Amino acid sequence: MNMPRKPVVVVVGSLHYDIMVDAPDRPRKGETVTGHAWSPKFGGKGGNQAVSAAKAGAEVRMAGAVGDDEFGRFLLATLHALDVDATRVATLSGIGSGMSVAISDAGGDYGAVIVSGANLEIDTTAISNADLWRDAKALILQNEVPDAVNLAAARAARNAGATVCLNAAPFRTLPGELAALVDVLIVNAIEAEELCGRQVTDLASATDAARDLLTRFPSVVVTAGGAGVAGMQSGGAPIALEALPVRLVSTHGAGDAFVGALVSSLAVGTSFADSLLAANEAAARHVSTRHEVGGW
Repeated sequence: MNMPRKPVVVVVGSLHYDIMVDAPDRPRKGETVTGHAWSPKFGGKGGNQAVSAAKAGAEVRMAGAVGDDEFGRFLLATLHALDVDATRVATLSGIGSGMSVAISDAGGDYGAVIVSGANLEIDTTAISNADLWRDAKALILQNEVPDAVNLAAARAARNAGATVCLNAAPFRTLPGELAALVDVLIVNAIEAEELCGRQVTDLASATDAARDLLTRFPSVVVTAGGAGVAGMQSGGAPIALEALPVRLVSTHGAGDAFVGALVSSLAVGTSFADSLLAANEAAARHVSTRHEVGGW
């Protein structure tokens, strides 16, 4: 008996070697805080979303770049171990892999600083390779790589008939051509406010922001942290889901877990509403789990 094939999701984006620091609080300007633990973690929005999509059942192909260093080897090995096809991730000499330092406080919130490194040197010509897009159902993009990379990937995805999903994080102004190619926009409260000028503080305001952004994108998802998530599609009614009650361990990577699960679900043909439910559940599992070295 032939098993149904997994949906193919392409992720073009960032890979970071994260150094996670556990501390009672995050330091203010000029302050030194004594932490109590640190650990390495696989990261980068692109890498995290690729792993999340694979965990949700997709066949995932990752395109990006790492440096020829220990960080890069760790990132590639982790992608392989977590069932992500990393054969299109280039290893570049003479430049360091992307990395970040994130401080997680006692309440489970965090702040981070990233150094992009090799992520800024992704070859746009490699993204147009037809083999990357064979049978692809969806593309996931983020804003941790140059606009030229996202634009090249979005064009290729559109030519292949794949759904273009952009997690517009961190916020930056979107080029008009890229915005026109986006089928599904996914933003958090801060990014939604930057894009539409509406403050998001709860589910009601997240729904209002999604409605505003729907004038520019066919489908919009606005995550509102502990309040939940709101989503809308052109011609459809708003969907508002409260966050599931869980014991919070850390919010680090929660948005990426949400995005990967959402797109994987959409790629298999699940309805928008049910895909939001699946993504909400994936994010809840992620924030309530203490992850081992590697991060997943």
